Amino acid sequence: MKKNSKTQRICYIAIFTAIICVVSQLPGIPLPGGVPMTLQTLIIPLAGIILGWFDGFVATLLYLILGAVGLPVFSGFSGGFGVIMGATGGFIISFPLMALFAGLGDRLGEKAGKKVIYYVSLYAGLVIGAALNYVVGTLWFARVYLGAINAENMSAGFAACVLPFIPTAIIKIILAGILGVTIKRALRKAGLLK
Repeated sequence: MKKNSKTQRICYIAIFTAIICVVSQLPGIPLPGGVPMTLQTLIIPLAGIILGWFDGFVATLLYLILGAVGLPVFSGFSGGFGVIMGATGGFIISFPLMALFAGLGDRLGEKAGKKVIYYVSLYAGLVIGAALNYVVGTLWFARVYLGAINAENMSAGFAACVLPFIPTAIIKIILAGILGVTIKRALRKAGLLK
């Protein structure tokens, strides 16, 4: 049984990595400032909720590794270490944190056993993951694209990398919670997930 469980976990990690790769190719909506709005930040937290914090983190990290070695899995069929070192690299390298915190919020909420506490924990994890993605992404953007991390560049980075995305980030966080819980329940009911 343990062998099957390990094999199943590996398969789910591979499947979610593939899903992230596919969703990354869906056209992003270009916004002023050069940072497009994509669906990656919706699918990545789902990995943490559905697979759990560790396996979701691994699936997302595997996505980063595939892209870093040159496979065209990043947005716009791009790949390579140069993409990670570019202006949006901070958002990319912090993707595993989004899966990690979404999964931790889900797990801690499940351990509490009460529905209200579960959702508070889940959404706290989703918000923390999204906030870390924005912080790391904005710091990286200020350093790489604007040349230095200082108050002026952080303000410009906030205007380009965070402000236009706040409404869609809120929608994605709400959707990630709803979809993650719904999909996980369906998979558990079908006996495909513990």
